[in-house]
Amino acid sequence: MSHGGDAGGAGGRDRGAATVYAMALIGAVWLAGPATLTVTRAVEARHRAGAAADLAALAAADRALDGATTACAAAGMVVKAHQAHLATCTLRGEIAEVTAEVRLPGVLALIPPARVRARAGPIEEVPAGVPYRVQHAAVP
Repeated sequence: MSHGGDAGGAGGRDRGAATVYAMALIGAVWLAGPATLTVTRAVEARHRAGAAADLAALAAADRALDGATTACAAAGMVVKAHQAHLATCTLRGEIAEVTAEVRLPGVLALIPPARVRARAGPIEEVPAGVPYRVQHAAVP
């Protein structure tokens, strides 16, 4: 028969261990939440910067014949529509190269911004072995 506070011999030393393990698990989950949110926001910023850069490069290349000022203004409007910042815009002939940045908000601004560079322009030459088909409009 057991007397006093002894919970059954040798196993009695483990009293309260479940509480410690539960608190450790709660602490790990509590720390994982903000870390997961930070990573998610960083990935979202990277994707937004990528979309902004790609579309801005296409817009700039589309306006390349109007000059660098007009082409980069078009790129700037596209980047702004994606809530991003136009870091660079260069035009070499009909080829536009654009860099877009997305900064994270609040405390996450301590993380460097997501930067993506994109280039767009006409095809100079089709490499051998790449299927390429020219489509002609039907003339009535």
